[in-house]
Amino acid sequence: MLDQAQILRQMAKKNDNKVDLQPRIITVTSGKGGVGKSNIVVNLSIALQKMGKKVMIFDADIGMGNDDIIMGCSSKYSVFDVISKGKEIEEVVLTGPFGVKLLPGGSALTKVEDLTEVERNIFLNKLTALTGLDYIIMDTGAGVNKSVLGFIACCEDLVIVTTPEPTSLTDAYSLLKAVKHFDIKNSAKVIINRSLDNNEADLTFKKFNNAVIKFLDMKLEYLGKIGEDKKLSYAVRQQEPVIVSYPNSGAAQDINKIASKLEGTKDKVSGIGVEGLFKRIFSIFS
Repeated sequence: MLDQAQILRQMAKKNDNKVDLQPRIITVTSGKGGVGKSNIVVNLSIALQKMGKKVMIFDADIGMGNDDIIMGCSSKYSVFDVISKGKEIEEVVLTGPFGVKLLPGGSALTKVEDLTEVERNIFLNKLTALTGLDYIIMDTGAGVNKSVLGFIACCEDLVIVTTPEPTSLTDAYSLLKAVKHFDIKNSAKVIINRSLDNNEADLTFKKFNNAVIKFLDMKLEYLGKIGEDKKLSYAVRQQEPVIVSYPNSGAAQDINKIASKLEGTKDKVSGIGVEGLFKRIFSIFS
């Protein structure tokens, strides 16, 4: 399926000795659209920011990114404007609730092949303005395709969002099957969204985990569930993250629990930093 599978493997396995003060890079994705992935990315980022962490979202859903809408701020520029139109990174990065940063990806990655070495180096130099980050959370498109697998290869942690619906679980499994087939990752973290209760969420993860262990031989970690909550729908209509507009809601409490668990599972530091991340992206998407 991919003509650059070898590059994906190399990028995923590449280590860097520089491990000091580098952000943890997380890719959040899903097997299909409509499972609430972007909502989770935004609210989880705010939850981590409220815990005292410095978080930047990279909206890497090419051409379909909507994290700015969920955050209630308008995205005028994107990474493409930094690369090709001379904008500074500070002009492009948005600041959302509680200081969460957002870097809109736009359609820049579809034009990577056309960039000169000079353009790439200028862009990488501009990225040095992004300092002091604890997390970079990449919100990808959904499904099994080159861009999604590429972003998974770039990250330290892979988080899969699914719902208890059979179609969502089937598509999530297909994505992990591709990740395993191309030897990109051998583990992932899972969030069950829109569960009716804890029992449904626990049972959903158990069945999903059993299938992944049996047929893919991958290790899954359960980050938690986000229950079905009308307050989440209200927040979306208000163009506000639920953790801001309804901080005491069930969904907000679930998100806070996931953030605490994620913060407590730091096994290593990626050590590649923002510049290293985009060097990997350039290598994969060229």
